[in-house]
Amino acid sequence: MFFATPAMAQTTTAAGASGGGLAAVIQFAPIIGLMVLFYFLMIRPQQRRMKQHQQMVSAVKRGDTVVLNSGVIGKVSKVDDAEVSVEISQGVNVKVVKSMISDVRTRGEPVPANDPKS
Repeated sequence: MFFATPAMAQTTTAAGASGGGLAAVIQFAPIIGLMVLFYFLMIRPQQRRMKQHQQMVSAVKRGDTVVLNSGVIGKVSKVDDAEVSVEISQGVNVKVVKSMISDVRTRGEPVPANDPKS
C-alpha cells in the first residue's frame, strides 16, 4: 500500500522548489518572532535590573544600612573597591563582597509604626 503515487510526489517537489525564497522566510518567521519576543520579555529586563543593581552597589557609602543576599541587615562601616565592611552587631564587623548586597536602605527611612521611637 502506497500513500502517495509517484506523480503526486513529483508535483509536490516541483511546487516546493518554485517558491523557495519566500517559503523559507515564511518557514523561519515564527522562530524569528519567538526570538524577538524572548529578547523583550526576558533578556532586556534582566539587563536593566543588573544595571540598576550595579549603580546601587557602586553608590554605597559609609553609614548606609544594607541588606545582604543572606538576609542579614547591617550598617556599612568601611567601603573598599570590591569589599564592604558591614557592622551586623555592636562591635561585630563582617567583610562582604559588594555584589552580595541586595538592597541599600538610606539613613532617612521612616521608622515602622509598631517600633517605639527613641
